[in-house]
Amino acid sequence: MYRRLLRPALFRLDPEDAHHLTLRALGLASAVPAWPSLVRRLTAPTELRLTQTLWGRTFSSPLGLAAGLDKNGEAVPAFGALGFGFVEVGTVTPRAQPGNARPRLFRLPSDEALINRMGFNNAGAEALRARLAAHFARPVPVWVNIGKNKVTPNEEAVQDYREAVRVLQAVADAFVVNVSSPNTPGLRALQAAGDLAALVRAVLDEVEAGRVRTLSRPPVLVKLAPDLHPADFEASVGAVLEAGADGLIIGNTTLRREGLTHPRRGETGGLSGRPLTARSTELVRAAYRLTRGRMPIVGVGGIFTAEDAYAKIRAGARLVEVYTALIYEGPGLPARLNRDLARLLARDGVRHLTEAVGVDL
Repeated sequence: MYRRLLRPALFRLDPEDAHHLTLRALGLASAVPAWPSLVRRLTAPTELRLTQTLWGRTFSSPLGLAAGLDKNGEAVPAFGALGFGFVEVGTVTPRAQPGNARPRLFRLPSDEALINRMGFNNAGAEALRARLAAHFARPVPVWVNIGKNKVTPNEEAVQDYREAVRVLQAVADAFVVNVSSPNTPGLRALQAAGDLAALVRAVLDEVEAGRVRTLSRPPVLVKLAPDLHPADFEASVGAVLEAGADGLIIGNTTLRREGLTHPRRGETGGLSGRPLTARSTELVRAAYRLTRGRMPIVGVGGIFTAEDAYAKIRAGARLVEVYTALIYEGPGLPARLNRDLARLLARDGVRHLTEAVGVDL
């Protein structure tokens, strides 16, 4: 129904208008008493072979919602009801900011891709904290993706990340340090090994300092870009590992445009979707090899089918995330991916998902 009726209607709207309309609808659905939990009973993964425990938290599915779709945590219960194993909100900055000028989001249907130059538009950390605190019962873990404000110079960026942690630690099940968006000037420079190690240590120190106050110690993951030179990628992965982070997310949107056919392919911004499928899997494999499997990896980029997700798991990912495919495939995507992934595991005689992690290496 989505592909035949809803998607054509939404695709007639400006992409960002369609995005906000969808979020408002999901936000209203989230507020309906008992609706998310009732829907979750129908969509929640039931295959024990998909369930795993990481950082002391249970994930009923390895499939999560990537950051960027629900920046302000407006529809967490609804997304949790769709069958995701976890939901990542943000990117959030300490202070609210409008982001870049519109238009800043573009569909490339012939490439099954999106280009965005949003620029960390969000309502700020305090607004997100209040919204997440109102969700008393969470069907899935909620990760918070944090970044720096646009006006904050790189030499002061550490303070922005620390402030976001201070405000949000009581409501975050994990933090994702975003240094890889191409839409905030200078941000990707923070991926340089020395700067990245210092930033990660500062975030970990802030999390540890907040443990007494919040009675929680959320894991800290770092999100890297897919455009790093191989030597820089190796150095950044090494810095994350040496600094003591709890996981890696590989990767973010790309500035590359090879192989695209849509007239909008020249728009400035980060590209996501089908064109990243092979590249992101290759980088997951590289990160798994560099870390020797010692650090959980989350694979992101171009996952449209269970086969896509399975390839990233076999390359070394413990978890995977989707975003662009949800725009093209609709709300039934998570349940379908969970069902089909379980079938792939059964086909290959894999008793539990963790047995498949990194087998292709």
